[in-house]
Amino acid sequence: MNFELTEERRMLQDTLRRFLSDRYDTATRNRILESDEGFSPEIWEGLAELGVIGALFAEDQGGFGGAGFDISVVFEELGRAGVVEPMLDTAILGGGLLAALGDEAQRALVEEVIGGGLHLALAHYEPGSRYDLSRVRATATPEGGEIVLNGAKAVVVNAEAAGQLIVSARESGAADDPGGISLFLVPAGANGLSLRGYPMISGGRAAEVTLDEVRLPASARLGTAGEGFEPLRTAIARANVALAAETLGAMETATELTREYLLTRQQFGRPIGTFQALQHRFADMLIELEQARSAVINAAGNLEKSPDFRDMQISSARNLIGRVGRLIAEESIQMHGGIAMTQEYELAHFAKRITMADHRFGDTDWHLERFLELSAA
Repeated sequence: MNFELTEERRMLQDTLRRFLSDRYDTATRNRILESDEGFSPEIWEGLAELGVIGALFAEDQGGFGGAGFDISVVFEELGRAGVVEPMLDTAILGGGLLAALGDEAQRALVEEVIGGGLHLALAHYEPGSRYDLSRVRATATPEGGEIVLNGAKAVVVNAEAAGQLIVSARESGAADDPGGISLFLVPAGANGLSLRGYPMISGGRAAEVTLDEVRLPASARLGTAGEGFEPLRTAIARANVALAAETLGAMETATELTREYLLTRQQFGRPIGTFQALQHRFADMLIELEQARSAVINAAGNLEKSPDFRDMQISSARNLIGRVGRLIAEESIQMHGGIAMTQEYELAHFAKRITMADHRFGDTDWHLERFLELSAA
């Protein structure tokens, strides 16, 4: 596996870093977090114009990247800057499924996504489903040439801003069966579709989604009836790589903020960073950070492998990222003292992002169990 970035990826990394350093600071982020949208349309438009969204799609999908290292490069920079714009939900989850499964008319929407004109959201997880991808109780029933959706979806990130929701529903099988799950493209404002939105602690917005006799034409189905599980599994695998890289970027910033503070804050007439106990703790943070970086590289490099092997490597990475993230978040806060908990200080946001990342698509313990299960198969 070649760990060196290609020239194109280095250019993308440098361009994105400069763009965000000029436009994203604590005051700007706090204004975005307090807004009704939960993201900045101006920043989103700028990211689209830079080609950042296009870097997450393959050439035959209208983009110019789409590989594991394209995803990791983009999301590490987004995490480093603490960006709250819904790139993962619109491009990786929604856009990825649309590009992989859509017919000609549906795939035309991918161009709108890449251009920044269309937001998407994946409505899959349900109350009580926890992290189990196959646990779907929402139903899709054929009726008079239409499909009728009923059910409820929980914590649907970016649902309020989405022009289209990709909704999973069961056409056959028991509630936990991988088979029988289908995916449907549901326009925002469809009759019977209701949202209850709220802000998330780590930034952005989500919603509880209710489907009450939502009627769709049969053409709204994405892909083959009852065969949505494997495409979902692939999309979530890509999302896990993105989330791991984003968390790595956030940990890098938290570590750098801590280094600056240790060299600036003085006690007994000298910087506290000269105290041996704090030096040892900071050295541990740096060592763990490099292990996390290796885990992200491994996950990104194996994204195109067979599903079981791919998912085993991704669960290994997510488990490590979760453990290292907790260490870095806690150590950064403790070495900063009370200032680290204030919203006006940069570290507070990054600590929240790092902590909450461990609760999406499977926490540390869940990924450990999954790794053991897949490695024993």
